[in-house]
Amino acid sequence: MKIDFADQIKEILLDSIKINIEQDNFQVRNIPEIILLKPKNKAHGDLSANIAMQLSRELKLKPIDIAHLIENNLDVQDTIVDKVKIAGPGFINFWLNENWLYKVLDEIREQGENYGKVNLGKGKKVQVEFVSVNPTGPLHVGHGKCAAVGDALSSILKAAGYEIEKEYYINDQGKQIDILGQSVHARYNNFLEGKKEFPTNGYKGEYIFDIAKEVIDQFQDRYKGRSDKETLEFFKEFTLNKILSGIKKDLEDFGVEFDVWFSEKSLYEQNKLQEVIELLRERDFLYEEKGALWLRSTVFGDEKDRVVIRENNIPTYLASDIVYHQNKYQRGFDKVIDVWGADHHGYIKRMKAAIQALGYSKDFLDILIVQFVTLIKDGKEVGMSTRGGEFVTLRDLIREVGKDVARYFFLMRSYDSHTEFDLDVAKSQSMENPVYYIQYAYARICSIIKKAEQEGIKIDKNQEVNLHLLDKKEEIELIKKLSSLKEVVKKSALTWKPHLLTTYLYDLASSFHKYYTLHRVVTEDKELTKARLVLISSTKIVLFNTFKILGISAPESM
Repeated sequence: MKIDFADQIKEILLDSIKINIEQDNFQVRNIPEIILLKPKNKAHGDLSANIAMQLSRELKLKPIDIAHLIENNLDVQDTIVDKVKIAGPGFINFWLNENWLYKVLDEIREQGENYGKVNLGKGKKVQVEFVSVNPTGPLHVGHGKCAAVGDALSSILKAAGYEIEKEYYINDQGKQIDILGQSVHARYNNFLEGKKEFPTNGYKGEYIFDIAKEVIDQFQDRYKGRSDKETLEFFKEFTLNKILSGIKKDLEDFGVEFDVWFSEKSLYEQNKLQEVIELLRERDFLYEEKGALWLRSTVFGDEKDRVVIRENNIPTYLASDIVYHQNKYQRGFDKVIDVWGADHHGYIKRMKAAIQALGYSKDFLDILIVQFVTLIKDGKEVGMSTRGGEFVTLRDLIREVGKDVARYFFLMRSYDSHTEFDLDVAKSQSMENPVYYIQYAYARICSIIKKAEQEGIKIDKNQEVNLHLLDKKEEIELIKKLSSLKEVVKKSALTWKPHLLTTYLYDLASSFHKYYTLHRVVTEDKELTKARLVLISSTKIVLFNTFKILGISAPESM
C-alpha cells in the first residue's frame, strides 16, 4: 500500500491545469514543480498550494484569477480532499477527508524505516563537498556548522532519491602546508635548544606545541639542529597527518563520515594543472599580463579577471579549485554542491565563471554559504578565544553539550542566517532545550509501549485495529503531522534547507506532548488502547526516521 496524500493532491492540481490549457485558459510551456505547504494557521486547511503565484508571471494574469480557474476544474469527487478554498492573493487550500487520513498510519506501519523517503532525484548522482578546512589546525565551531549542514543536506538528498557522495577536499598542497611544517620544526628546536626563532607568519596555536612534543616523544633529538629538505619534509608530513587525524576523529565524534577524502596534492602529482591550462588556452579564456596568467572571468559576470598562475609561476588557490572541479565533472556527477563558510562569499562568481570557462553549465555547480556562529553564555557573547577557559573548537563544543545538541542547534535556523548558540539552553536538561524536548517525546513513547507490553498488550504491524476510534482533535492533528513528512523531505531537498526538518521534528514532538498531556494511551478500553498504541508507534517511527536523517540519536530512555 502506498498513500501519498501530497502526490494525490498534486495530481488533482495538475489535471486541472491541463484542462485549463485544453480550454485555452492557460498558455504555458512548462508547468512548474507543484509545492505543497502546511499552513501555519489551521483555519487555512491541511495543505496549501502556491501554484497560482508560480504561473502568474508566465500567464500574465493575477494569481487570484489563476487560482479560481484551477479551482473550477478541480475534480475532488471520491478523493482524499474534503473541501477546497481560495485564500489571500491566490493560495489554493485543501482540507483532507479524515476517513482517508487514518490510512497514513497503515502506510507508516507497513513502510517502517522507509517511511518519508521519496523518489524526487530518480537516482541522479550528486556530490556534496563540505568542511574541507585547510589541515593547519583543529576544527572550530564555524566548521561544525558547515559539517552539520553538509551532512544533513546529504542525508536529505539521499532520502529524496539521489545517489550521494560526500567528499572532503584536503588542501595538502602549497605554501601554507610548508609553513605549518616549519612552525612545528621551530617549536621542536625551541624545546630542545632553547632557540627563540620562529617563522614570521608561522602558526602559533597551542596545538603546534603539542605536536612538537609528540615529535620529541617519538623521535627524541633525531632532528635537532637539522633544517635540510628531508627534515622539513618530515615535519610537514608528520604535522599534516597528525592534524588530519584529529579532524577525522572530531568529525567521526560529530557523526560525520565522508565517502571520499580527496587530496589536492594528487592533482599536481598527475599533472592535471597543465591539462586545465591547455584547455583554457584552447578556449581562449586565458591571457598573460605583467608576467602572470589571467582567467577571463569577467566574460561570465565576475567583477574582474582573476590570476591563475602568479608571475613567480606559483598557482593560485583558484587554479587548484579549477582543476579540482574539472575532476569532479569527469567523475560523472550530475550536480555538485559546495558548502562554504561565510568568508568565501566573494569567491562564488569567479568559481562559477571558471566552471563555464571549462565548458560546463553554470548549473553544474551550486554553492551554499553558511553564516557565522556566535556562542552565548549567561546572555553574553563568548569571545572566540581559548583564553580564560572559553572554547572555540568543535571538539570542546561536543564535549560541553554533546553531538546531538550541537548538530540540532546548528540546523535550527536556515544555514544562511547567523547562529546564536546559547550554551546555557544547550546544556540544560529541561523542556527549554529543544533537543531534550524532542528526544523526550521519543523516550516517552518507548516507555508507554513497554508499559503496554507488560500489561499484555502488543500491536503487530499486520494486526487489524479500529483506527476510527482516534477521533479526538489532538489525534487527528497528530496524524496530519505524521502525513506531512514526505512533503517536508521533498521541500528540504528542493530548497536545500535542512532546517525545515528540524522545525518539523520540533512541531511533531510538540503535537505528541500535547496529545499525551490530554489523553491516556493505555486505558481500560482495550480497543481504544490498541488504536492509540498504533498512533504513538507510528509517531515513534516518524521521529526515528527524522532523527536518522538529521544525524541525531533516538534514546529509548532518559
